[in-house]
Amino acid sequence: MVVGAAAGLGGFTFVYAKGSSYLTNDPTACANCHVMRAQLDAWRKSSHHAVATCNDCHAPAGGLAKYWVKAKNGYYHSLAFTTGDFHEPLRITERNREVTEAQCRRCHEAVVAAMGVHGGGQGVSCIRCHDSVGHRTAK
Repeated sequence: MVVGAAAGLGGFTFVYAKGSSYLTNDPTACANCHVMRAQLDAWRKSSHHAVATCNDCHAPAGGLAKYWVKAKNGYYHSLAFTTGDFHEPLRITERNREVTEAQCRRCHEAVVAAMGVHGGGQGVSCIRCHDSVGHRTAK
């Protein structure tokens, strides 16, 4: 009975939270929670709107790593947004900053190479100078 109740509650939560939408690359899934509406609206006005979705910048390129990051972020986001325990304005975590930085370098590999930034590029951060490229928001 306990297993059935847990499965039923889990299934209801998954459907209610539009869980299957998070398996896609549709940027509107990121705004299923009203907290992310400003980021979605800002992305729609951004320079990357026509060439990148949320996952292109905030998840590894593919495979298991992509879905691991999405699952981990989904868990922490749902916990934070359900409990209301999150910073406003939203801030990127160090873990997600590293993923995003790697994605900048992957997509803009030719520019990075021309700059002479190799490997980790110690001390050089795309995000530090270009923090509003993906979704400009008022600071």
